[in-house]
Amino acid sequence: MRYSKQRELVLQKVEQLCDHPTAEEIFDLAARECPGLSLGTVYRNLNSLVDAGRVRRVSIPGKADRFDHTLGWHSHLYCNCCGGVVDADVDEKQVMKLVRSQKGVVQDCAVVLFGLCETCAAKQAQ
Repeated sequence: MRYSKQRELVLQKVEQLCDHPTAEEIFDLAARECPGLSLGTVYRNLNSLVDAGRVRRVSIPGKADRFDHTLGWHSHLYCNCCGGVVDADVDEKQVMKLVRSQKGVVQDCAVVLFGLCETCAAKQAQ
């Protein structure tokens, strides 16, 4: 992948925003430093970074994709209350056992849980 100032800026913002930001959130922050930046450029650079394995795409059905700088396999929880995405504690060995038991060839696997994040669950418990 060739160096691009805009791509490097997008990558910095993904790393800076540790809360699994959307492309729009990345754009809002990056545009402050690079006023000529377009949302389309952010999307193109995010796709290039995902393809190059530098950023991970977190797909939430029915919602905007999120982007994660943590590249190792892990799961996510989508909060139905605040709309946030946080890393979830899922037993990777159990997931891999499930994957290996499938017929055919599984090429990728993502676990997204839906519920309440720790903060929203605590608020509802009060």
